[in-house]
Amino acid sequence: MGPVLALAFTVALVVAATVFYSAWELLGTREVKTEHRIDSKTLFELVKLSFGVVAGAGALVALVVAYRRQRVDEDGALRDATRLHTERFTTAVSQLGDDSAAVRLGGVHALAGLADDAPTRELRQTCIDVLCAYLRLPYTPETDLPDDDAEARHVYLALREVRHTVIRLIRDHLRLPPQHPRSWQGHDLDFTGVVFDGGDFTGITISSGTVDFSGATFSNGAVRFIRTKFSGGMVSFIGAKFPNGVVFFLDAAFSGGKVSFNMAKFSGGMVFFTGAAFSGGEVDFDEAVFSGGEVSFTGAAFSGCRVNFSGATGSVPPGLVPENGSPLPSGLALPGAWYPAGH
Repeated sequence: MGPVLALAFTVALVVAATVFYSAWELLGTREVKTEHRIDSKTLFELVKLSFGVVAGAGALVALVVAYRRQRVDEDGALRDATRLHTERFTTAVSQLGDDSAAVRLGGVHALAGLADDAPTRELRQTCIDVLCAYLRLPYTPETDLPDDDAEARHVYLALREVRHTVIRLIRDHLRLPPQHPRSWQGHDLDFTGVVFDGGDFTGITISSGTVDFSGATFSNGAVRFIRTKFSGGMVSFIGAKFPNGVVFFLDAAFSGGKVSFNMAKFSGGMVFFTGAAFSGGEVDFDEAVFSGGEVSFTGAAFSGCRVNFSGATGSVPPGLVPENGSPLPSGLALPGAWYPAGH
């Protein structure tokens, strides 16, 4: 409190001196008339001035103390909110480990609600990290289940429902504008090594932060990134595998940030960039392997984005042509072995 009071008095004196000097200059005063004797009226005015100075100092002290008390109350409220958040967080996480799929679904929704109500950005990120970690847990895809094991299939379907609920909640929060109080834009999402056998990210916006699909496997089902806007931040599909299933980037907009498909393996599934617009930022397919399935850039528009196919191997996807098959439009930086067709 001592340094704060000293600073407050110093600021008050500086402000008072500035006001006095400004008034002195505005009035054009050059000197002060001195009085060797004062009357009772002037003496009374001096007494009132003295009491006014004392009252002002007291008010300044009261203001600083009130501000300090307000800060202490706010810190206490934050501690109470954090403690309550921690208690609810512990309960929700324990639900995720329950044997019942219904209880796990409740835990997923509870964690998403906790993220929305988190008193700090760090606590919100913790809730998001737990939801992403749930997706990273070991997961057996449907193709690896025994054909005649009904119980195993029921367990798989229940787990699949919980996982897809996590994806849906993440999608819904990434659709909200950054200024929305429940938006998760700008937060980091860690999907490294996740097995996706479906999921819908349609309409999300990634404008900042890091979204990491490194080493993820897209097998079975359909994963949709339709009309997704990649306008900032870092999105990584480094080493991702597309052995089967379908992944849609239809009408996606790559307008900023960096999206990396380095060393991704397109070996059997279908991946469609049909209608995608590459207009800014950087998209990297360095050392990607196109060894099977279908990958299509038909109808994709390249108008200024830096797209890198350096070191890519395999069959040329529809919508692209070999390096010597077509000239590049002026100003388009597209280093590598393949370029957009039709330019």
